Amino acid sequence: MKKKLILESGEVFHGEGFGAELETAGEVVFNTGMTGYQELISDPSYCGQIVCMTYPLIGNYGINRDDYESIEPAIKGLIVKEVCDLPSNFRTQMTLDELFKKKNLSGISGIDTRRLTRVLRNYGVVKGKIVNADTDENAVVTELKSTTFPINQVEMVSTKTSYANPGRGFKVVLVDFGSKLGIIRELSQRNCDITVVSHDTTAEDILLMDPDGIMLSNGPGDPEDNPQALEMIRGLLGKVPIFGICLGHQLIGLACGAKTFKLKFGHRGGNHPVLDLEKNKVSITSQNHGYAVDQESLKDTDLVETHIALNDRTNEGLKHKIHPCFSVQYHPEASPGPEDANYLFDEFIDLMEEFKK
Repeated sequence: MKKKLILESGEVFHGEGFGAELETAGEVVFNTGMTGYQELISDPSYCGQIVCMTYPLIGNYGINRDDYESIEPAIKGLIVKEVCDLPSNFRTQMTLDELFKKKNLSGISGIDTRRLTRVLRNYGVVKGKIVNADTDENAVVTELKSTTFPINQVEMVSTKTSYANPGRGFKVVLVDFGSKLGIIRELSQRNCDITVVSHDTTAEDILLMDPDGIMLSNGPGDPEDNPQALEMIRGLLGKVPIFGICLGHQLIGLACGAKTFKLKFGHRGGNHPVLDLEKNKVSITSQNHGYAVDQESLKDTDLVETHIALNDRTNEGLKHKIHPCFSVQYHPEASPGPEDANYLFDEFIDLMEEFKK
């Protein structure tokens, strides 16, 4: 089935469709990962986005039961150079095409993904739409230019009801802004007693659970679209240790008086070098974010920069000068990606132990 990708800037890419036979629109971004497409597809942080994979062959090890990061994908679509129809791996249970059909997702293959990536790097992320080959291109461009995508992505992917993941160690409340299952896995491996709560849970309700620590998860969209989360964080600061990841990191910045801004084309992939300024140690990290904390705005806050990206020198980590609170922009739980930064979960455990004493 012939399809094409049309960008609001007017560029058109012709290819073959896979997955469900439907048209889909979203913000077009690119990911530089060579593997990890199943985790990417099921990462709630991609809510509302159509992802272009820069690696040319996608789907070659199929889809399995173990590598999901959520139950239902929030991604809008996938763009690949070549999709593999005959995967070869001992864990394979279905092809990428079969998954997309089952989950009613649309993808396009056979396009020049290098050219598309250059467009996104030069002009920044743009709105785009995967449509049938005979669709009027000018009409789609006009439609995209006038389209405003939802800003309640966190509400769309966050859990609606609280639930428990029992353990015998520290009691951690995980605030779900679009959390990956990898965060729960890492806390569980450290025997934490986890309660997952919705994004709009108040500080008062969280403190009633008498937690030893708070985990603020990753999630999609603009951090400034979550004012209720800032009030919650301010109500928790100093009362319980806090660890923020990705969107959680940005929300801590905003709650403490810093500012955030939208990156031109974001950081998405499993090969991003980050320097830990305190340890003078470099980790290769998994990243997926389109916004960053403004370093200049940290000067008038009680936050200290702890990590920076070595590719563009943007902020990648913070800690509070007074309260037990720290955060990173990247994904220490990996999935997909390297596990260099896994030690941060151990530091969170240490912080809870110190605070309890």
